[in-house]
Amino acid sequence: MHIGTSYRLSEFLKWTRRDVYVLIVLGVVPVGAYQIGNIKWLGIPWIVVALLGTATALIIGFKNLQTYNRTWEARQIWGDIISSSRAWGTMSRDFFDNAEKSTELVYRHLAWLTALRYQLRENRTWETRSKAHNAEYSKHYAIPEMHTALETELARYLPDAERKQILASGSKATQIMSLQSRTIKGLFDSRAIGVVQFLEMQRSIKEFLLQQGRCERIKDFPYPRQ
Repeated sequence: MHIGTSYRLSEFLKWTRRDVYVLIVLGVVPVGAYQIGNIKWLGIPWIVVALLGTATALIIGFKNLQTYNRTWEARQIWGDIISSSRAWGTMSRDFFDNAEKSTELVYRHLAWLTALRYQLRENRTWETRSKAHNAEYSKHYAIPEMHTALETELARYLPDAERKQILASGSKATQIMSLQSRTIKGLFDSRAIGVVQFLEMQRSIKEFLLQQGRCERIKDFPYPRQ
């Protein structure tokens, strides 16, 4: 993403030069044909221009509003994940006296975050990231998910057996949450945690799955182009 305060003119011209070329041709050719070639039927009444301009302004304003709303929703989801993750780390540390299990739960949660971000980087047919102008501009920044394999990242947090099981599943992030739930159930069965702690941690897992679903909704549902 572009994190500067504004686009420089050089960046803007380089990124949009193809569209600028097309617009110049579309602007110059009809005017030249009208003025030089005396093709007067190309003239358009000002009323039509005003109506089209008004309609275009309304459509662009609506699209900008929808874009901002989706960006704000994504920011809210990210904030919820941060807060819930902090709470999960605290519960994993303080709800029972087992440093090994606490570390396992925290590291598995980090694996869930990793699997989720890789999932959100997957290509969709309607996305325009591969178009020439976007691909050219993406050279100015690095996308970690494009340079490091998911298996390599998960190896930092999960043992080999779990990692192979997760990589073989269709929804890797969901499979990780399933393992978290199974571990919590094992702690409850062994009386390492009580009913209150068990329910609270299961509620957190449910919240993580809801947040994952909200991320997937944004990723997998584009606005209709019509």
